[in-house]
Amino acid sequence: MLFVAVVALLAAFQPHYFFSPSVGSGGGTSFAITGEDRITAVRVWDTYSGHIKGIQFRYGFVWSSIAGFSYGDLHELDLFDDEAIIQISGKYAHYVQSIVFNTNMGRSLFAGQPAGTAFNMYPENSQAELRFVSGRVHGGITSLGAHWAVFDPNYNHTAH
Repeated sequence: MLFVAVVALLAAFQPHYFFSPSVGSGGGTSFAITGEDRITAVRVWDTYSGHIKGIQFRYGFVWSSIAGFSYGDLHELDLFDDEAIIQISGKYAHYVQSIVFNTNMGRSLFAGQPAGTAFNMYPENSQAELRFVSGRVHGGITSLGAHWAVFDPNYNHTAH
């Protein structure tokens, strides 16, 4: 219920806000990785057995907390100036098994093992980019949803 209220509030203040519904089994503790600035890097931890253990974003120069665990193999993508994440795809079963972050400059970060049901998330507006993710974690990422918006560097987050 609180999640629905947060999404409605964001939509009210961000006229170009889009949500890609969560995929995965959804067991465990909820999380959201958010930040004030634009996403400038992404880290993903996976295990040899194939599922995603943790995800972390850098907003500007500040790393977010880790959703999940910093355990397993680390995959990292530093974004260039004016580069943004415009698509998330992968596969899921009980856990998110694999994940691919694609950017507007044609670069990608791939982690995990491609097994299970495929998913593909992207914004409805071609000017929008990934702003944050939410989901659930229990031993690994069990569900993941994406939140997209048109980034406005002049938007005053503290005035609302």
